[in-house]
Amino acid sequence: MAAEEDQFPRHGEQVGRSGSGLVLILGFAFGALAFHLLVNAFGGYGIFRDEFYYIACSHRLAAGYVDQPPLAMFMLAASRAIFGVSQLGLRVLPALSHALTILLGGLIARKLGGRRTAIILGCLGVTLAPMIVGHAGIFQMNAFSYLFWALSAYLLVLIVDRSRPGLWMFLGVVMGLGLLNKIDFLWFGVGLAAALLLTNLRKYLATPWPYAAAGIALLIFSPYIIWNITHDFAHLEFIRNASAQKYGGLSRLDFLSGQAMNINPVNLLIWVPGLFYLLFSREGKRYRALGVIYAAAFAVLLANPHSKAEYLGPSYTMLFAAGGVAIERWASRGRRRRGAVVSLAALSALTSLLILPLAVPVLPVETFIKYQAAIGMEPTTAEDMELSELPQFYADMFGWEGLARDVSAVYQSLPETERATTLVLARNYGEAASLEYYASKYPLPPVICRHNSYWIWGYPKEGFETVIVLRGTEEDHVKSCAEVTLAAVHTCRYCMPYENNMPIFICRGLRVSLAEIWKAGKTFI
Repeated sequence: MAAEEDQFPRHGEQVGRSGSGLVLILGFAFGALAFHLLVNAFGGYGIFRDEFYYIACSHRLAAGYVDQPPLAMFMLAASRAIFGVSQLGLRVLPALSHALTILLGGLIARKLGGRRTAIILGCLGVTLAPMIVGHAGIFQMNAFSYLFWALSAYLLVLIVDRSRPGLWMFLGVVMGLGLLNKIDFLWFGVGLAAALLLTNLRKYLATPWPYAAAGIALLIFSPYIIWNITHDFAHLEFIRNASAQKYGGLSRLDFLSGQAMNINPVNLLIWVPGLFYLLFSREGKRYRALGVIYAAAFAVLLANPHSKAEYLGPSYTMLFAAGGVAIERWASRGRRRRGAVVSLAALSALTSLLILPLAVPVLPVETFIKYQAAIGMEPTTAEDMELSELPQFYADMFGWEGLARDVSAVYQSLPETERATTLVLARNYGEAASLEYYASKYPLPPVICRHNSYWIWGYPKEGFETVIVLRGTEEDHVKSCAEVTLAAVHTCRYCMPYENNMPIFICRGLRVSLAEIWKAGKTFI
């Protein structure tokens, strides 16, 4: 490291005028973008269960859905029009979001006074941390949460540096969009409220700007609030059920261990110094609000015994940036320390790359199974589900086209006159949405489902007589149908076990109305 790079500027002084820092940042960002596009163009395991559901939601645009706010669904509708709905087309926007998050992480490091070493360490963490790159690998709200957190943190740094009240308005817009993307952006708001009370930001409490920002955020988020009011607070019911059932097996220990394991344990050596730099160092005091935001969000999530570790994932962009600055300052005091930093960067990159196949499907599936066993890892799930050879995240990418093909074969086995009055009743949104997706390739009837937003979307009130039912037993279905026939059994090698060996029944002569079946079968989880 050159001697002049070890001389740190005063806070607020512009750094990297030569542009070398920006070139580094852009290199990391474009590298991540290229990686995601190549994986999805030439590899990957297929479309993920939730992605099928999001496609279905994007065809039914609304102010809200049972399990998520609407912003990402509108983004997906636009993405479909531009990029299509192939595996690659679906994942362009998440890849762009990851690249922009890296860009913002590097800019935060520069604004905190960091130079080349700080930028490399900060961008390296955001680029390769397993949870971050994994969330960016498919279309999901989490992929965009990182971007909204990073942009909000960057705006907060600008507010500290420039004291321009108008920046609060931009922050309010970004926070509103963050909430409209995913409810757990609320934790950033909780952290910001704590920072306004506990740091030098409290001076703004005597001005209208923080309150105006909060008002703007609330206004942008209000369509989802209104939607919930008019739909019996469906999202709150979903959260209660998910916490008690799907995530009921999670513990505080899982949440704590996840902060190390999901980000790569080696990266503790980067983001923990960043947190201490922000909270306790004299140099980092100016930007203490960022540390308080993390600490407050961490405390709130830890208080809930069933919080998922990933809820805190978007906060690590700013901690990696601060960690890079802290380590760069420490390394400037001796040549041996600079050597240790080089070793740390190499170790972080190497271990993250070794973990990468667990987060992004870069290996052929059989090779992945062998690799997983070789490094002593067992398949994992956050939902207390039975697993087979693959973690749930990967297993949920398999079996969907085969299911559509099997259901289509059953449907086409019916007399032509009967097909016109036939429906498919799927058990969950993955099954229902994948059948809708593949209906352009395989002849399929309309699909109905009682899971999450599909329950709200309802069912045809008349014009049907035959129902193709997925899963269950003949004994279950004879209670509702006069004639029940087991028509096929769907099998899949790598899918989730509960989706394998799935019976497909033909039910004729309903004993009860679909209205009664619908009323008794709502599933929000």
